[in-house]
Amino acid sequence: MTSEVRVIINVNGTEYHVTTRTWRTLAEVLREDLGLLGTKIGCNKGECGACTVIMNGRSVTSCLVLAVQADGATITTIEGLAQGGKPSAVEQAFVEEGAVQCGFCTPGMVMSAEALLAGSPHPSEAEIKTALEGNLCRCTGYRKIVAAVQKASRSSE
Repeated sequence: MTSEVRVIINVNGTEYHVTTRTWRTLAEVLREDLGLLGTKIGCNKGECGACTVIMNGRSVTSCLVLAVQADGATITTIEGLAQGGKPSAVEQAFVEEGAVQCGFCTPGMVMSAEALLAGSPHPSEAEIKTALEGNLCRCTGYRKIVAAVQKASRSSE
């Protein structure tokens, strides 16, 4: 029995056919095979949120998703948010609110916020904090990050 499989994933609007080993994670495939380096690998245990992407409309920690589990899935990474060179409302709010420090956690934070706002365009502060629980930042006190998500939610009004 071979440990290689072929998976088809739609990433940021492009369909990819990838041959990979059964034990490789979605994060590894995104970074190493597709060259999408915005998805960070931090803890590799699903605890830091740096590798968060949106898979079939839900935020997931891609270090815990095997590539074979993503077969047939639609994935959005941080690289897929900007449209026509213009950042998404969440990305713009992160910049304007100073929610970007060293930047390592930022892609995961932004992706978690994007998933939240897609399902709940005007979340409460408590809902924002709950949605960001799986994302760790060692540089901020999270206030600016929450403020950025609140600002992005107001931009859709």
